[in-house]
Amino acid sequence: MAYYLVRAQPKPERLEELGRLLAERAFEGMRPFGRALTAGLAGARIGADGHALWEEEDYCSPPLAMERAAVLDTYFEEIQVEPVKAGEAWRRIADLPRLFPALRTSA
Repeated sequence: MAYYLVRAQPKPERLEELGRLLAERAFEGMRPFGRALTAGLAGARIGADGHALWEEEDYCSPPLAMERAAVLDTYFEEIQVEPVKAGEAWRRIADLPRLFPALRTSA
């Protein structure tokens, strides 16, 4: 299993829609990645440069291929991934403000 620190530029005009869909758990049923994607995005942070950051568990090659096609490319641009150990990305971004502060998550 691989983990990544994901860094992506949100599309501002799509963020409200994404937040609503996450609150509704609209992506959780997408197999095989829905639960991990939902948890990652619900816990996403926002960096000083405006990029969203989160940790994502993924099995694809290239990384996030299915997630990008189904969801991410609709809401983000400039998506980059950095391999990390499980939990490392969350530790690195823990002090940043939440992208979706109203969402409750364990991430």
